[in-house]
Amino acid sequence: MPGQKASEVERRGQILRAAYGVASRAGLESVTVRLVAAEAGVSSGLVLFHFKSKDQLVVALLEYVLATTTVLHITEEIAAVRDPLDRLLLLLQREMNRLASEPRRIRLFFEFWIQGFQHPEISARMQTELDRYRQAFRPMAEEVLEAERERFAHVTPEGLAAVAVSFIKGCAVQSMLDPQHFDMAEFLAAAQGLLGQLGTRAI
Repeated sequence: MPGQKASEVERRGQILRAAYGVASRAGLESVTVRLVAAEAGVSSGLVLFHFKSKDQLVVALLEYVLATTTVLHITEEIAAVRDPLDRLLLLLQREMNRLASEPRRIRLFFEFWIQGFQHPEISARMQTELDRYRQAFRPMAEEVLEAERERFAHVTPEGLAAVAVSFIKGCAVQSMLDPQHFDMAEFLAAAQGLLGQLGTRAI
């Protein structure tokens, strides 16, 4: 029945949110069927009904984290910016602010990355998603290179997209390492000053 199916979907979401709560507070290794069940206010048997095992629960949690971490948000405001470079810069700032505001989520993301060294399924899933996230920048990168040929001579769309993602992830890492003192304005000002010099000095 449709109502019953909806109820099962909602229950699954409730369990995943509980798993995220446990993992974000105490780390991925703390996730157990018993603790997640207690967090969700359900029985361990119900958790196993939906996810069959702890490993399935962890893989489902990975999907939950990826769905809210590596999805590119191009809002109407960003799309309305006419200059391609200004549009890309605004997108970078929005993505950096979004991820930097969730240090626990970023920490959990990198915990999954480490787990991937022991779990090929997790490693493959994360690599696929990171590749997809980088490729999502490619259309905008192509527009920038077309409009700014002299500024970005010898730069490929893949190269520009990779640098964009590096900025976002680097910002997210810094916010995770020191969430109490991380200052986005300072980060951007330092990056602007450093990169401006990098292009004029021989290495």
